[in-house]
Amino acid sequence: MTFIEPGLFVRNGFAGGPLADAALSRATRAGQLLDELQEQAPTMNDGQLRDGVHRALRRFTREQPPRCQVGSIIALIRRGVRIDWPASDRLPCA
Repeated sequence: MTFIEPGLFVRNGFAGGPLADAALSRATRAGQLLDELQEQAPTMNDGQLRDGVHRALRRFTREQPPRCQVGSIIALIRRGVRIDWPASDRLPCA
């Protein structure tokens, strides 16, 4: 086991600890938000969809998402492409 910082360690190629748990929780919630948006997209205008995608990405990254990334995801959703956001129970480390 390798300790990265207090609350974060790596074991067998996967992160563990409270910080890893928080990141997994954010990823799972972002995936849920994107699923909800994809279901509601036909009834949403572009501004509502842009705001929803922006919020989902921001929840995941904790930073301002790039405008082009938000636009690309919106375009895919409008074309009917299903965006799969898998979240596992463990956080892999490179």
